[in-house]
Order: sequence, then structure tokens, then C-alpha cells
Amino acid sequence: MKILVVGGGGREHALCWKLAQSPKVRKIYCAPGNAGTAQIAENVPLAIDDIDGLLQFAEHQAVDLTVVGPERPLIAGLVDAFEAKGLRVFGPSREPALIEGSKAYSKELMRDAGIPTAAFAVFDDLGAARDFARSQAYPLVIKADGEAAGDGVVVARDFEEARIALHAMMEQRVFGASGDRVVIEECLVGEEASVMAFCDGETVVPMVAIQDHKRVFDDDQGPNTGGMGAYAPVPSMTRGISDQVAQTILQPAVEAIRRTGIPYRGVLYAGVMLTADGPKCLEFNCRFGDPETQVALPLLETDLADVLNAVVDVELDKAPVTFAHRSAVCVVMASGGYPGPFEIGKPIHGLDAASKMDAVAVFHAGTATREDGQPVTSGGRVLGVTATGETFVEARERCYAAVHRIQFEGAQFRTDIGKRAIQAP
Repeated sequence: MKILVVGGGGREHALCWKLAQSPKVRKIYCAPGNAGTAQIAENVPLAIDDIDGLLQFAEHQAVDLTVVGPERPLIAGLVDAFEAKGLRVFGPSREPALIEGSKAYSKELMRDAGIPTAAFAVFDDLGAARDFARSQAYPLVIKADGEAAGDGVVVARDFEEARIALHAMMEQRVFGASGDRVVIEECLVGEEASVMAFCDGETVVPMVAIQDHKRVFDDDQGPNTGGMGAYAPVPSMTRGISDQVAQTILQPAVEAIRRTGIPYRGVLYAGVMLTADGPKCLEFNCRFGDPETQVALPLLETDLADVLNAVVDVELDKAPVTFAHRSAVCVVMASGGYPGPFEIGKPIHGLDAASKMDAVAVFHAGTATREDGQPVTSGGRVLGVTATGETFVEARERCYAAVHRIQFEGAQFRTDIGKRAIQAP
């Protein structure tokens, strides 16, 4: 098989890394890729939203399967364009991708499908949104309606913070058109988990439950980021709760979308809060998570190419999907200053030493390669260092040992990823 992976971050490096282990895959392209994907795939200088260019490339190279990593091309209709040309592609088409592309659409789907979620209201008028926020109990969650690259969510502790968030989204338009409409919802309390599932429009197969760490500093302090690390499995996500999430959140969403006439095929990602009243859905994403993918795929025992093809062929019920009974921890190494302004072009050292460690994989995210072959930083989140082990303690110690072998100027990372799992009763 010849496979094209669309994207250039850590998630896409992890996808290429896992697909390269399949004996059925003979060639991988990654567009645009990064310094890490270049080691196992052929990087293609095409932007993720260059749908025409990606389509022409896939046709010209006779690509057997295209796998879409980021949400933006999915929301823009890449899958629709590929399928119209008879090309095999993994990911939901434009309309089902609205489950991430519009938070209002997603919340209304949850309500109509009876999926447990937070109470909410939708506004496209700043004054009305402000008046509503003034009348609510706090904390309160405010979300920009449209796609915001994993950002666009503010947990306001009081009305003043809510007012500032609404002003930024709806008047200053810090998220562009994505903030023209907002969702205001109650703040759920509990432990959060990310549950990704393979879906072929009928069958839903959940992956191992994962906990992401959004805040930039230890102990969940500082501003939100795209994700500073993750671990799996989540100890509090018991088999019974996992089944409940599948039955009350994932399956109803897939069935509700199928009733619209366009089945959901790809990865459905549910952000779940484990509340005292049971699991409730915070939001849906229409793709593999990042950095969640960097801990899920090292634990996947099944050939990923087989699973992706089963989804495209609507034969997921015939494809056994198994995950190892091990633990995985991913620590993100970020540029100094991230998620604020940061410098790029910093040489990265120690990658080989870390990558050669047992049960360690270093996934590149914001990296590039200089003409002399030196890898350098090129983004906010630079690397995702992942390790597996028989226990959380083993995986975590191995992961941080690898992190400490890697150096670049200004490198920052959290030191508490996975600590909660070790402390779990």
C-alpha cells in the first residue's frame, strides 16, 4: 500500500511511525510533514488546506489510502473532494465534521440525541450573551463556536472574566469568524478523560482512555495550550464506565449523524467529564487527538493499516482491535514562551540518544531540518516524548529519562505528567 498522511505535527509523525510498522505498507508520504516524518516517509511540500494540490498528488502517485490528521481539512471538505474522485480516504466528510467545526451544532446534536452534557445556550449577539452571562452562577464555560485549533475555550471564574472572554471572541474576533457565535455552558466538575473511537458509520470501537494536560505549567497552572502531555490508560475509567461512555455518548452520536444521511467514518473523539452523576460529554472532535495519538498508537497491537481500511470499507465489525495492557506517558517539550510568542530555529540535540532507549519514541511536532542536516525548532510544541512500561511508574520514569537527554535553548516541559495516575487509589 501507498499511504498519504495529511499534516505536519506530532500526531502525524505518530501515524506515520505506526503505519511504517505494517508489512502491508510499502510507501508513506506526509504533507507537509516535519523533520521526524522525513525519517520514515517522503515529505511533500503541500499545505494541509491545499485540497486541490493534495488531490492531484494522490491521483498522480496512485495513493491507496489518504489519512487526514488535522481538523481543518476535514471541516473544509477534503474527504468529500477525494471521494468524489473515487479515492480512498480516512476521515469524516464535511457535514459530519461539523461536530467539531461548530460547537453549537455539536451541543444541539447532543441534546437531540439524549447525550448527557452540560446545560448550554448559544448566542450570536454580544449584548445578549453578556446579559445571559451576568445572570449565571460561576464558574462558567465560554466557547467560540467555530474551529480554533484546540483553543477557543475559557473557564470564567466570575462575570468580569466572562465579559472579557466574550469581548475578545465576539468583538475583537481573536478567533476570527469562529467567534461570531459562542456557546455558554455550565462548568462540569470531575475528572476529565479523552475517549477516541474508530467509527465506520455503524460500528464504534473505543480506543484506550487517555488523560490530556492542557495547561502549560505543573499542577494545571497557566494558560491553555494545544496539550503539554498525556497518559493512558486512565485508572478511573473502569470497564463499566468505558461501556457507559460507548453506550450513552459515542454510539448515540454516530447513530444521530447516520440519520442525517451521511455516515460518520473516521475517528470520533469525545472529551468526557467523569462527574458524580456519571460521564458527561464536554465536546466532540472529528479526528485523532494531539498528543493523545502519541500514547494511543504505541499501545495499539493491531495493524493500524488494517483498522483504517476496515473503517473505509465499513467492515470494522470484522476487524479485531486490541490494545496492550501497558501504560504510556507522553511529555511535550515546547519552545520557551509557548503558548505566547516564541523563537524558532533553535538546534535540537540528543534526539538519537533518547530514541535509542528501550520502549521510547520521540515524535516530532514543531521541527524542521537545516541544510546541514541539523534538526531545529519550528513551532510552539516541538517534540512529544513517549514511553511505555508495564506500570505507570516504569513508563513515567522512562519518559522523563528520555526527555532529559534532549536539549534545545529555552525548552520547557511539565514535570507532573502521569503523576495523577500513579497517585490513583
